[in-house]
Amino acid sequence: MKLVGIGDNVVDYYEDQSTIYPGGNALNVTVISKRNGAEKNGYIGIIGDDLEARHVLEALCHEEIDTSKIRKMYGSNGKAYVALDENGDRVFKKTNRESRVQSKATLQFTNEDLIYLKEFDVIHTSINSNIEHELQRLSFKPISFDFSTKNKWNNEYLQKVCPFIQFAFFSGSGMSQDEIDSLMSYVHTFGVKIVVVTKGGDPAICSDGEKRYLQSPVETEIVDTMGAGDSFIAGFLTSYFNTNDVKIALRNAAISAGKTCEKYGAFGYGKRV
Repeated sequence: MKLVGIGDNVVDYYEDQSTIYPGGNALNVTVISKRNGAEKNGYIGIIGDDLEARHVLEALCHEEIDTSKIRKMYGSNGKAYVALDENGDRVFKKTNRESRVQSKATLQFTNEDLIYLKEFDVIHTSINSNIEHELQRLSFKPISFDFSTKNKWNNEYLQKVCPFIQFAFFSGSGMSQDEIDSLMSYVHTFGVKIVVVTKGGDPAICSDGEKRYLQSPVETEIVDTMGAGDSFIAGFLTSYFNTNDVKIALRNAAISAGKTCEKYGAFGYGKRV
């Protein structure tokens, strides 16, 4: 399968290590999909011209991700400041949201971009990517969308996005089973094919509109949970497009997420700064 990620990229700055790691949902899913066996992966996003941006590009180059459609700007790349709690969970403390280049421009797709996207089987993007205005133009390809946590979306937002996507991923930590059931049913009314709700250390729930599936996390020695949800998405999409089997895709998604938790950063490449 071939996957292209569109949208957010950052570096995650681990204050306790004085180290930056490449990150961002769309970028993480792209890289980890390649590690899960995707044949070809590309990334389209806005990137700065500072040390952090160069580190992101170096990591993408090393992972053999096609970066030919990245937009480069003068200015600071996205940066999140994070700390580690006693359970190995990363806590986001602050970001440079106001000054980063990603807050000063939005992606607009040319006809050349649209032709390029025809090379891929699926597009993945997220609520942090700011491309809602382009989803209809991109919907000639299956679109996967990460909605993140409950505090980031509402029904109005779902109505805006869901008619143009086929795969919807949510972080459901703190949501009741009734809330999850209601959310899945509602999202399916827009024609979304697959809805997945992950719940951290609890079993993930997947619906194809007819059946519900549960997938427990795999046993692993947790070092850092950063990027585990993104890794789950990458593992699911790569496996699903190769097998068309939800159960196999969920199992491989859990394995992928487990591997990510065994090391620092969403996919490594720590650089001391």
